[in-house]
Amino acid sequence: MRTWMTGALVASTLVSGLMAGLFAGFAYSVMPGLKKSGDHSFVEVMQNINVAIVNPLFMTLFMGGLAVGAIAVLGLWRGADNRLRIWLFAGLGFYLVMLGITSGINVPLNDQLAAAGDPNQIDLGAARSAFEDKWVVWNIARAVVNVASFASFAWSLVLLGRVRNSAPQVSPVPAAPGRPGW
Repeated sequence: MRTWMTGALVASTLVSGLMAGLFAGFAYSVMPGLKKSGDHSFVEVMQNINVAIVNPLFMTLFMGGLAVGAIAVLGLWRGADNRLRIWLFAGLGFYLVMLGITSGINVPLNDQLAAAGDPNQIDLGAARSAFEDKWVVWNIARAVVNVASFASFAWSLVLLGRVRNSAPQVSPVPAAPGRPGW
């Protein structure tokens, strides 16, 4: 039973790291590159990215991170010491904040940009100015929060390993009377 709980924590760590990397990648490469583009290219590319990213892999990771994080926290909570509980809870809490930023700010901005219409038929400057700066700031915020989630889950793994390594080792098969253990 502890194996699947540890597996959920490993999965939480990996998923939060992947999501942090995605958002950070946008922050330090995609958006600075698009900033140098004209309004038409910026709007068209962001509209296309916002459609392409809603795919089964992204959605599985994005929402699956919440699921495996909750499984890890709930599964390991009972047997954990207070330090481990704090870091588990922090990892899940930071992940929830990232979900809130994404669903409450970034996605509505994506929807607003999509609703602006075809880049060949709209005021591109107005569509871009209503989107770009706010989206970039909140993307950086969710990247930072997601890095904190990743770090918290990673530290939880370290603490869990320390707890397991300090626990007394029990022979898998009890020794018969008069015989040495395995």
